[in-house]
Amino acid sequence: MTLIKSISGIRGTIGGAPGEGLTPVDAVKFAAAYGTWLKSKSPDKKLRVVIGRDARLSGDMINQLVCSTLCGLGIDVIDLGLSTTPTVEIAVPIENAQGGIILTASHNPKQWNALKLLNEKGEFISGQEGETLLEIAEKEDFLFADVDSIGTWRKDDSYLQKHIDLILNLPLVNRKAIANANFSIVVDAVNSTGGIFIPALLKALGVTTITELYCEPTGHFPHNPEPLPEHLTELSNAVQLNRADLGISIDPDVDRLALVCEDGSMFGEEYTLVAVGDYVLKHTPGNTVSNMSSTRALRDVTEKWGQSYAASAVGEVNVVVKMKETNAVIGGEGNGGIIYPELHYGRDALVGIALFLSHLAEKKCSVSELRNSYPKYNISKNKIELTPSIDVDKILVEMSNKYKEFEVDTLDGVKIYFNQEWVHLRKSNTEPIIRIYSESENEEKANQLASKIIEEIKNLIG
Repeated sequence: MTLIKSISGIRGTIGGAPGEGLTPVDAVKFAAAYGTWLKSKSPDKKLRVVIGRDARLSGDMINQLVCSTLCGLGIDVIDLGLSTTPTVEIAVPIENAQGGIILTASHNPKQWNALKLLNEKGEFISGQEGETLLEIAEKEDFLFADVDSIGTWRKDDSYLQKHIDLILNLPLVNRKAIANANFSIVVDAVNSTGGIFIPALLKALGVTTITELYCEPTGHFPHNPEPLPEHLTELSNAVQLNRADLGISIDPDVDRLALVCEDGSMFGEEYTLVAVGDYVLKHTPGNTVSNMSSTRALRDVTEKWGQSYAASAVGEVNVVVKMKETNAVIGGEGNGGIIYPELHYGRDALVGIALFLSHLAEKKCSVSELRNSYPKYNISKNKIELTPSIDVDKILVEMSNKYKEFEVDTLDGVKIYFNQEWVHLRKSNTEPIIRIYSESENEEKANQLASKIIEEIKNLIG
């Protein structure tokens, strides 16, 4: 059994002994810590928290525990039920709530679940806030409400339509062009809440030919739920069998978007943001942001439009901070995470779909032709396992010094730019490893660059 407590929330496998898995005791403890932290920020205010969950098997159980705990602290709960991460993020400010919790383990298998924590803006809490919350949980410094002060609970199932309406009202969502394009689309929602939200969005956009693959929100994931190419073979086959224009895959909480071309080939999750960024920049000049381990293609597209690109440290919270600093009009991560601040500062596959389809409809080309219009890069992802006694920070400094004649970014580990290639070295926060991501014009060259850097690191280790 596994339980991981971090500054962004708590996640673990269901069952086992308290403290070793995500048991009812742990769910209550962490929910109580979150509620206590919120109360410390607004001691004289009646608090309100929005809750939503994906469809995984443990969702209802964890939801009841978390909602009841918050009510026990005197906090009113608005329960969206089966929802998505971006929908909860949108709901928090609309409800004038002081926070939100998304019950999802994102792309992790069915035995996992998690509490992801939001602030009053509907954005993930900061690292410093997370540290404070962990201290409260460790001390179990909770004070529950008396019987006259317990919180209320109410169900609100209106946010599916509210989220869709907000997307339809965005100036860059070209509903007319999408409807006129008469797209045929296959959706793989891994039997989670995307099976509710994605077909509803597509119909609202005017798409009439939709083939649903695993769109029943049963929580029984038919394959590994992370939308990577090796997990999308059935979607690829279904696109070809149905002669569809596009295949859409999302993860269980609908904040990552991966696409399949009409010929069954992968559009590439790295290129979801590139395509959407291209479309947004065409209509709205401005800056872009992605994390340091994402493809260079976004930088190329941004500079093509005469705008500025910036890289953030890895992690959605860091991307959002950098987007606000640079006033970016579009940003996200290379895992298919689109952040469009015109709607909200959070990864949102729903708005990503609407913007991508608008782009595709206006271009009047096939999905594979659109993909081939962008710079072609390949990323190689590797790691070196180290003994705990090895000083990872020292190794990163030595690698930075070794390549000081090149462009080097030390914001998050060490990223070295070699003309059109790059390599990113960063240490794991949870285990003694160095992650090594490299990108070049093809897979072979990306692997060669990674091998060269790995060998140099091993030589430094001795």
